[in-house]
Amino acid sequence: MNNTAADKITEGQDEECKIEVLDDTHLDFISADSELTQDLPDDVEIIDLVHLKIQSLEDLNLYRFKNLKQLCLRQNLIESISEVEVLPHDKIVDLDFYDNKIKHISSNVNKLTKLTSLDLSFNKIKHIKNLDNLTQLENLFFVQNSISKIENLSSLKSLKNLELGGNNIHSIEADSFEGLSNLEEIWLGKNFLPRLINLHPLHNLKILSIQSNKLKKIENLEALTNLEELYLSHNFITKIEGLEKNLKLTTLDVTSNKLTSLENLDHLSQLTDIWASFNQIDQSFESLGKNLSNLSRLETIYLEGNPIQMENKTSYRRKLTMNLPPSLEKIDATYIRG
Repeated sequence: MNNTAADKITEGQDEECKIEVLDDTHLDFISADSELTQDLPDDVEIIDLVHLKIQSLEDLNLYRFKNLKQLCLRQNLIESISEVEVLPHDKIVDLDFYDNKIKHISSNVNKLTKLTSLDLSFNKIKHIKNLDNLTQLENLFFVQNSISKIENLSSLKSLKNLELGGNNIHSIEADSFEGLSNLEEIWLGKNFLPRLINLHPLHNLKILSIQSNKLKKIENLEALTNLEELYLSHNFITKIEGLEKNLKLTTLDVTSNKLTSLENLDHLSQLTDIWASFNQIDQSFESLGKNLSNLSRLETIYLEGNPIQMENKTSYRRKLTMNLPPSLEKIDATYIRG
């Protein structure tokens, strides 16, 4: 390796090494992908090769690194990940292939049974498969792929965070979340989901995000008794309802829907944030205050872009302050006290 590229290799404490991000101006100095790893010690635990136009894992000679725990190959041109087979099965815990050209999850991924985090976001994957043996996996990222079905996840008993935003998912099947009782966060924004259904296995879910879908109704959330944050912005919801059992909710985001009032929230005593900008809310300040009077922990409310704000611009904040609980600290982006 020439000196220019070699200078980019840094050794950290405990002999952990990273290859820092090389911008395109350095790529002319690298004649082959193999040069990117040739000067790394065999016992390196972390390898980070970002935005280097790498096309093949094979040329990186990853078999050398018997103690490798984390491999980051973000923003490259990798199409196949079958070569992960050579990684140390008993050591590797974190794989990051964010923003490549991967179309298929190789069966060799299933051999990396110690994985706790796998990021395959921004690729071209159509099917979730070959993950059955990853029973220690806690974080799984499939953002911005071409996935149409939530499937083959039931064996991932340790999974806590699942990100499927920006795919082609049109429905949640009866078995989509079967076995995922430890899941705490699920992100499904920018899909095509028409209904909230089949969420009952997710007893420990704390964060549910289904923004920018095709939802018309808040429903079927009774089993999610540990839910703390619910993000439903940019849908077609006309009424707040169906939250009777979600008593731990602290944040409710219903921005950019079709609501005409804020109602059925007075039992949510833990609620601190209500985000409801850009709806059609036109109820009186007195009615709003009555509906939210029991929310003694309410700190933030967003109502910008609603008739209640646009038709009362000079008195809007004053009237909200007068009618809402004294715990209120912020209206839209403006702090009113504290």
